[in-house]
Order: sequence, then structure tokens, then C-alpha cells
Amino acid sequence: MIDNSLRNHLEILLVEDNPGDIRLIVEVLKEGKITNHLNVVEDGEEALAYLRREGSYQHSIIPDIILLDLNLPKINGTEVLAEIKNDPQLRHIPVIILTTSEAEQDILKAYDLHANCYITKPVNLEQFLTVVRSIENFWLTIVKLPRR
Repeated sequence: MIDNSLRNHLEILLVEDNPGDIRLIVEVLKEGKITNHLNVVEDGEEALAYLRREGSYQHSIIPDIILLDLNLPKINGTEVLAEIKNDPQLRHIPVIILTTSEAEQDILKAYDLHANCYITKPVNLEQFLTVVRSIENFWLTIVKLPRR
């Protein structure tokens, strides 16, 4: 484990297909307490290519944390989560599910697949911003993350 305050920055992978949500998350994290580098991919297929360093992502940096939507094109978030947690090279990366789904079966499935937490996106803009700030405060400043 490493004290996050000693890191130059944290690598974050955002897997999200909603341009409005991407914009809001980028803005909140720019204002953040710690320096972070946010990479964004917009579908599950692209997320797996990024994490496996395939194709145009061969020089990608493995993230310290992943923010993952469930409702994604091509490969859905549940399938992406399963692939991450079944891969010995990736399973240590904390995965935060950030999605609109409040369905109990989605919540149970995410935790069955070893999601580190499940957060439902609020519809209200101010509440959405508060949630993203809370994620940043907890996961990027309080939690101790494993070394890359």
C-alpha cells in the first residue's frame, strides 16, 4: 500500500457513454484536491482494450481506479466488471459502479462480481456534483490504493 498523498497523481479511467455526465465528472475532478489524470472511454469494448493495452491503447497506463457505468454500448458494464475481476493483472483495481440503475438485480450482480461500491447517479444536477465530489473525497484522498 502507498500513501496517496505521496503520489504525483492518480490515474482514473472513466467508462461512460453519456457526454453530459462525462463533462460534469471531468469538471468536478479538475477542481479536485489532488492531481489526477482522467482517461475516458465510451463503451465496454473500448474499456477492455484500454485495460488490456490493445490497439491504439498499447501505451495506456493502468488506472488506479475505475468509474464504470453499467449501461454501455457494445459490451455492458456488468460484462466489463466480470472481465476486470477475472483478470489477475486487473482485479486489484477498485471499480466504482456509477450508473442510473437502481434495480436490485443490478446491485446484487455488481457486488457478486466484486465491485468495490455501487452508486446510483442522481438526476438532480447539484446532487450529481455532490456525489462525484464525495467519490473524489473518499476514493482519491482517504482510501489507500495499491501501487500500480
